Amino acid sequence: MAQHITIRKADGTWSVRAGGAVLGESSEALELVEGDYPPVIYFPRTDIAMAFLDTSEKSTHCPHKGDASYFSVVTKSTTLKDVVWSYEAPAEAVSRIKGHLAFFTDGDVTVEQI
Repeated sequence: MAQHITIRKADGTWSVRAGGAVLGESSEALELVEGDYPPVIYFPRTDIAMAFLDTSEKSTHCPHKGDASYFSVVTKSTTLKDVVWSYEAPAEAVSRIKGHLAFFTDGDVTVEQI
């Protein structure tokens, strides 16, 4: 693994809400810490209500994790563009995050331990 990235099972149960909707809850979430950045919680896709997510055309590349694809959250009242990302084919060193989703938590998205 890239020396500046650590992945571990996140303690407890985590939830994610966006635009007033509960998108998911998981006791199998992963915590990824990269360098000096704040930890990011990655939710198993199976624990997220995928009906709220629309695939986006946005993609980015991280030299340590690989190519990220994005999703927008669509609720009754709003669309939150490109606030969810996933590494569909992550680098081998971070393969544990395959099949997981992470969320930008600024604005209308909340990720919290419950």
